[in-house]
Amino acid sequence: MKKPAITIALVEDARGTRENLMELLKRQSGLNCVGAVGSGEEALKKFPALAPDVVLMDINLPGMSGVKCTAQLKPLLPKTQILMLTSYENSDLIFESLRSGASGYLMKNTEPDEIIHAIEQVMAGGSPMSMQIARKVVSHFQEIKKPSSEFEQLTPRENEILSLLAKGFMYKEIAGQLTISLHTVRGHIHLVYEKLHVQSRSEAIIKFLGQK
Repeated sequence: MKKPAITIALVEDARGTRENLMELLKRQSGLNCVGAVGSGEEALKKFPALAPDVVLMDINLPGMSGVKCTAQLKPLLPKTQILMLTSYENSDLIFESLRSGASGYLMKNTEPDEIIHAIEQVMAGGSPMSMQIARKVVSHFQEIKKPSSEFEQLTPRENEILSLLAKGFMYKEIAGQLTISLHTVRGHIHLVYEKLHVQSRSEAIIKFLGQK
């Protein structure tokens, strides 16, 4: 049975960039661009009916910012994964985006193949970030001393799984690496979330990197 195509919607005010992204997605088998708009306001009107699997969201939009649009769109489409695609490496914008519900953060100069991979990765449970962004996140937390009490509650297995999670491994890959079932991996991750008081993979990874 053929796997359903991943549906994608774009929010990008620059017409040339929007058309280039649409063309990139059009050339990929297994992907289907179902909508492309130039503002956050348009996205809030049109995307709930489209219910795309993934939204590529620009940050610097006319009117409503991409961060605010993400914060309002996510409750309407809780299953939709939102990837920020932007020119900004600003640490505050990175964390605001993630707190607003984004699952990843990519630079606009990211290679086309990497954008496609990021879409596939986020659909598989990953939190893709451009290398520059990942370095920003690590640098930010290296400057902040975090209490380790929460991490002391984690079992060696939970620490092992969290470490693999932070390295970009998918749930199935972790299961294969540790020779345990996918169900067991999900159970451990659920406990990790509870112990670290986080609600998403992105939050868990950010907290993990912060205590290194």
